[in-house]
Amino acid sequence: MAHFVPLCKYSPLLYEHIEFKEIEILLREWLVHFAATSFFIAQEPVPVRMTVGVAIGGIKLLTHADIALHHAKEKRLAYALYKEEANIEEVYRTNIAMAKTIHQALLQNCIICHYQPIVDFKTNEISKYETLVRLVNKDGSIVPPLHFLPIAKKTKLYAQITRAVVRQACETFKNRSEEFSINLSIYDIEDSATVQEIISRLIKTKTASRVVFEILESEGIENYSAVEQFITQVKALGAKIAIDDFGSGYSNFEHILRLDIDYIKIDGALIRDVATKRNNDIIIETIVDFAHKIDAKVVAEYVSDENIYNIIKAMGVEYSQGFFTGKPKVL
Repeated sequence: MAHFVPLCKYSPLLYEHIEFKEIEILLREWLVHFAATSFFIAQEPVPVRMTVGVAIGGIKLLTHADIALHHAKEKRLAYALYKEEANIEEVYRTNIAMAKTIHQALLQNCIICHYQPIVDFKTNEISKYETLVRLVNKDGSIVPPLHFLPIAKKTKLYAQITRAVVRQACETFKNRSEEFSINLSIYDIEDSATVQEIISRLIKTKTASRVVFEILESEGIENYSAVEQFITQVKALGAKIAIDDFGSGYSNFEHILRLDIDYIKIDGALIRDVATKRNNDIIIETIVDFAHKIDAKVVAEYVSDENIYNIIKAMGVEYSQGFFTGKPKVL
């Protein structure tokens, strides 16, 4: 069995006359050996992880192996095999096309903001808006964030989208009285250029006292040093902080206690099924009680009808957001 190991970024290995089952055995052996191996730089241990892409066939082997490698990374797999029937290459091409679309949209100011009303239960009036990003296609159709943000996160375009949203939202609300919220990911918080843009815009537009930054509870909140530093910086200017999608997956109340937050936004899945799933109201009541004990207010998302609205209101939630109280729109 012949092989060669070129010195390049991905260190490809080429085998002749081998089946995937044989490769899989070798891969598992490599992964076990790799995991047991220590790596050092200047006598300091360095964590190293291996991801493998595999392709079998007679043409475009390196290209297909590279596609499989990206697929493995995306799915957080140790290794992946390129398969024609899995349509990985088509997905790869689609992602590249979408990345180009995003790039053009940024250049042509076609990344725009819609704003969804947030209603105060006490007054039954709109007191806040959540900023939601959209992409406008060449034909004028609107692309929701689910279709382009995951791809943008794999490129440098994501930071540009966040900065565009911050600029637009601050400009929209600089002469308005309502609070407005902007969603931030851990990628934004760890990007010093993005943080500087946020601070600069808040100062320039004098909107810091009315902005709320929403941070996903499930996305990197464990990186306390970066999150705490960001919160300290923006709160010094008068901004507020919300934890978004609280109650999803592995919510940890300790996370909240360690951060100086003003709002808890309950995961929409809990709100959506509150009328039909008894355990949901128990969880919501627990979150509301916890929030009030730490002087935080609660926002319920996905309030889609009057029944849900009344149930949530009776539980002591302060704010309602959803299609029942208002759909996202351009202001």
